[in-house]
Amino acid sequence: MATALKLPAESERRAQIVLDYGGELIFRPKPGENLDALYLRICEAYEDRSKIEQDEEGNVHVMAPTGGESGTQNADLITDLNVWARRDKRGKVFDSSTTFLFTKTVKRVPDAAWVSKERLFALPYSSRRKYLPLVPEFVIEIKSPSDSKKRLERKMRKYLDYGVELGWLIDPDKREVKIYTPTEINTITGVSKLRASDPVKGFTLNLRLIWLGLHDEPKSQPAKSMK
Repeated sequence: MATALKLPAESERRAQIVLDYGGELIFRPKPGENLDALYLRICEAYEDRSKIEQDEEGNVHVMAPTGGESGTQNADLITDLNVWARRDKRGKVFDSSTTFLFTKTVKRVPDAAWVSKERLFALPYSSRRKYLPLVPEFVIEIKSPSDSKKRLERKMRKYLDYGVELGWLIDPDKREVKIYTPTEINTITGVSKLRASDPVKGFTLNLRLIWLGLHDEPKSQPAKSMK
């Protein structure tokens, strides 16, 4: 489970802490405060955190550190997506430390994202090396034990508002996936494989490893020695 973040030093208290969700801190800008400056200041104060986001109101969200189970679940889905993307060759995969600039203010860090090469390479190389000023076509979020399900669902709907074409919200504890598209939201449970539609049609995620997480794996017989 995610551990609690430290409280900010006195010099960082110029930003008001609004809420603390199991270790996630949310900083609210003061009236008239420069939102980019606030974001950069919080990033500097929490440079050891890979997920720092800024919402439509300019609030800066410092995510709690990832627990062991969430970490391996995220690694498994990134592996499946990246192996497929390398074969498919239409786009690039980005991990949970990549910041996307949805607007000048809104900064999001999905657990996994896929961007078409057409959209990615329309940017100059200098922009591709920084926070990416685009909206990915496909995003995945995995609910960790400390996450609020309702807040994640609101976040997924916001993704659609900004132009994400397909989103998956995975809840390992319930073995549930909510599939978000611009026209509908569907919930499926208990499946072992999940096949994607456009824009990543052809991708299949193996959910068995995600459902397993860090539960005890079945014991296997020791390998016989070769003589």
